[in-house]
Amino acid sequence: MTIVEKPANDSEHSLITRICNGESWLFADLVKPYERRVYVTALALLRNEADAQDVAQEAILKAFANLRQFRGESRFSTWLIQITVNEARMRQRKQHADLFEPIAESQDEEGAYTPRDFADWREIPSEALERSEVRALLVKALASLAQKYREVFLLRDVEHMSIEETADVLGISIASVKTRLLRARLMLRDFLAPALADGWFSRAPFGKGSKPW
Repeated sequence: MTIVEKPANDSEHSLITRICNGESWLFADLVKPYERRVYVTALALLRNEADAQDVAQEAILKAFANLRQFRGESRFSTWLIQITVNEARMRQRKQHADLFEPIAESQDEEGAYTPRDFADWREIPSEALERSEVRALLVKALASLAQKYREVFLLRDVEHMSIEETADVLGISIASVKTRLLRARLMLRDFLAPALADGWFSRAPFGKGSKPW
């Protein structure tokens, strides 16, 4: 699959060239803007701080070891996150354990997710998102998603990758990205609505295209 996106910017391209030519100490400057994103990605997928730290370190080391393979056709950050996702998947396969039970999917005969009907659902006001208990609930809701939905939601709605980038990172079709993202958003809505029903909703009803996060 070919990504249609902006190449690495000039400053990053210059850094990468210099690193590949022997100035290895510059790698710290290259990855510094993305260290937090790498860790957050690993944490969202693994749901364990120690594992996330290990995977983040491994991903950065692997990026350094394989930097010559980066062709500059995509953003460096996209390439780095792809390595992180792959490392997290490898860690999960080795552990063979899930820390959370995925949200059960209501499916019709075609396998489509059937959302619950919440007549009083509203968007979460921005001020509510500043409350620690709301943020904790959002983290719990994300952790409860099945892996394939959590990955797509993380890359699209947290990392703000394009649909094409997300498809390339996960090795799935663009259609699958769209389907999984829609289901992820619906399942998160279903998870959050009952818990946030007591007085936190004051704006327009949740509608097509809007997001409660």
